[in-house]
Amino acid sequence: MISAIANGLSSSTLANIAQNTAASVSIETTLKSIGRPGFILIDNEISPDTKKYAAAKEFLYQATCLAVYLALVIPVFKKGAFTLAKKTFFKNKPEFSKFKNADEFLEYHKLAKKNMDNRKASLMKDHSRDKFLHDGLREDLENNESPELYPLIKGTIELGSLIGSVFGLAILAPQISHYTIHPMLRALGLEKKETPKTEPKNDVKLDKKA
Repeated sequence: MISAIANGLSSSTLANIAQNTAASVSIETTLKSIGRPGFILIDNEISPDTKKYAAAKEFLYQATCLAVYLALVIPVFKKGAFTLAKKTFFKNKPEFSKFKNADEFLEYHKLAKKNMDNRKASLMKDHSRDKFLHDGLREDLENNESPELYPLIKGTIELGSLIGSVFGLAILAPQISHYTIHPMLRALGLEKKETPKTEPKNDVKLDKKA
């Protein structure tokens, strides 16, 4: 079972789909935050006040979605997927023990995909001289034309990205926007704060003669 999962996560197809999905979600949400309010504003059949309110509300919702996506996918689900896999599902896989965390792997992977000249130039920078000195990683980067890319780790991290995008955009973003959008609209002067309705008081006159 674990072996089948590992083979699936190691496939380049899954990594490519996940990477394209992450990029497309960010681009799509950004375009929505610009395009949807824009189309509302050019609709001449809507009153000016309604247009301003609807456009601002749509923009704030899409901006909230993008913020939640970026805040969750990168720091939580990508890193969390690596940590969870390293400690549970793939704790016996030697490639996971080579990297301290997801950030280190992603930096290594980025360098490994460069050509050798650009890779060496990056490694010669002051902030890179002390990196990847363990487990033969730096030697592989400096001397190998095609360093190991560790597709199992990459697939695991990208799967976490996919799960994060679904959870963030479909579940969390609508909940957060429910509590944040209306206060922001009120701050912009586009929505008035609702005043609580009070029940009319019924004055009960007591018959003092009773």
